Amino acid sequence: MDLTLDAVTRKRLEQARELGRQQIRPLGLEADRQGRPTPPEHPFFETLIKLGLGRTRWSASDDARGDATRANDPTRVGTSRTQLCLSEELAYWDRGVAVSFPGPGLGEPTVLQMGSPEQKQRFLARFVEPARPIWGSFAMTEPGAGSDVAGIRTRARRDGDDWILNGDKSFAANASRADWIVVFATVDASLGRDGHRAFVVEKGTPGLANFVIEKKMGLKAYESTSFSLRDCRVPSANLLGGEEHYAKRAGFKGAMRSFNATRPMVAAMAVGIGRAALDEALAFARASGVEREPRVRDRLERIRRRLRAARLLCWKAAWLADHQRPNILEASMAKAVAPTVALEAASLGMELIGEVGGRGDHLIEKLFRDVKAMDIVEGTGQIQRMIMARKLVQLPSER
Repeated sequence: MDLTLDAVTRKRLEQARELGRQQIRPLGLEADRQGRPTPPEHPFFETLIKLGLGRTRWSASDDARGDATRANDPTRVGTSRTQLCLSEELAYWDRGVAVSFPGPGLGEPTVLQMGSPEQKQRFLARFVEPARPIWGSFAMTEPGAGSDVAGIRTRARRDGDDWILNGDKSFAANASRADWIVVFATVDASLGRDGHRAFVVEKGTPGLANFVIEKKMGLKAYESTSFSLRDCRVPSANLLGGEEHYAKRAGFKGAMRSFNATRPMVAAMAVGIGRAALDEALAFARASGVEREPRVRDRLERIRRRLRAARLLCWKAAWLADHQRPNILEASMAKAVAPTVALEAASLGMELIGEVGGRGDHLIEKLFRDVKAMDIVEGTGQIQRMIMARKLVQLPSER
């Protein structure tokens, strides 16, 4: 593995750092105080579009060439790690604000991996050079199915040239403001993973309704949305990949490939939050003089060491993805390890600041609330350990 960062990536990180210092952290603190997501009409999002953010990695020329090494392909060497580095830096300043960025969001990997060229054109072309902030979204989680995605109950029924969707989804990022949502449903719950299908449900589709932005303990700057699908009629052209794609459990496998791409990114975000907590804890230790205590120095150094190790796990998973090699084990390792050490960093910070943390106005206290979600989203730590254990004893990873 080459651990050096190219000049373009370093420049992008410098730009992200400046944006984070000037706008992202203040906006995150504001959203936390107000207890609500940043509104979609906020001028910050217009600024991001002017900076060239909120765009897709896809372009029409990519599908025309059909080349696995094309410039915008998510598996191109270097692309995944660049995204991880940027995700870590943005999360350092505020992970909630970072997730609220306009763009195709978590729906993009699924469209890229499962969609036909025509579907990519329909759903991603608008994100190539958007004139205004627009969002995409991804909905897998349900009230009764979180980490166990095989247990989803949203039903899909064929009706002529359309599909009828019925069910409920939870914790879909930016769903109420999205132009479209990638929704996973099942044609038959008794089939388990074999029944999975992925649909793109567009904004304004009749039956797509009851959007509720959930109240959260942390990460308040972006919306986690629940919504319902009631006799929601979706054209067959919106079934990602078409009927032929779903032979041999391709629907479930497509979801898992998406998670293997996004789990290292979530882990990298946890590293970013952990870095922020460590920096704040170190600053407090210096200001209060407790840095002189060997026990405190030892714990601070231990956390720094573990954060660096977690980052390398993220990079290894990205390197494998860039080289089109299986990374399910490494993605789960990164996701299992990074949130744990990030929580340790925030916990140490809370311990050091003592009763100050109870006031609710210290950055470490906010980071302490923010970081817990990192062990939950994109598959809990328990699920990641189950995946790793199955690999260790050489059981199939999908059953």
